[in-house]
Amino acid sequence: MIDNLGFALEGAWKVLAFGLLLGAGLPMVYAVGIRALAWGAGGEAEVDHGRPHPAGRLVAVVCFAVVLAAVALGITIIVASGFGKEVSFEHVVPTLVDKR
Repeated sequence: MIDNLGFALEGAWKVLAFGLLLGAGLPMVYAVGIRALAWGAGGEAEVDHGRPHPAGRLVAVVCFAVVLAAVALGITIIVASGFGKEVSFEHVVPTLVDKR
């Protein structure tokens, strides 16, 4: 009985961690990208009319790329399961393999 409770708590912890990572993490990365894009715009939108920061645009592009990659990976996992395949991270790069 105690072992089953331990297994359940271990599984619940993993679900909670992934839920926080994907449920709150990706929108947070997107929000950081939007904020960095505003920082990289400069010009008339700012009070002090400062020059735009190229680093802001770079940070925004990286944030948006991470969000798009996560969305593409999620769609790939869903579509692959429909075709009887699964996504494997065995060699770091995600590849489609037959289900075992």
